Amino acid sequence: MAAPAGQREENGCCGRGPRGGGGSPADSEAEAPDSPRARARRQLEALLNRSLRIRMTDGRTLVGCFLCTDRDCNVILGSAQEFLKASDSFAASEPRVLGLAMVPGHHVVSIEVELENLGSPQYL
Repeated sequence: MAAPAGQREENGCCGRGPRGGGGSPADSEAEAPDSPRARARRQLEALLNRSLRIRMTDGRTLVGCFLCTDRDCNVILGSAQEFLKASDSFAASEPRVLGLAMVPGHHVVSIEVELENLGSPQYL
């Protein structure tokens, strides 16, 4: 169902509605601008289209453009590349190009954001 004219539909960044159907009062546009939810939303919006490095539980590292997340902490990366963890038996090889990638939230170990003002990629 589309939102009435002049209203913004709040379905999350991936366009999916809340689980189980109807919305909650917390999903309305009337949330306080200084609420923890509003601050968290602003922080995530500030990271949109920034380069992230995500380390996963199996040792892989994905680097790509942050496009979206959801309530389960799944992360969508665009133009993603996968780097395998180097072991004693073989050295790290060339990155594998994945393109659009979804990282399940329960596999995320750490997330780093690329610093903006430097020529070579450096991460926080």
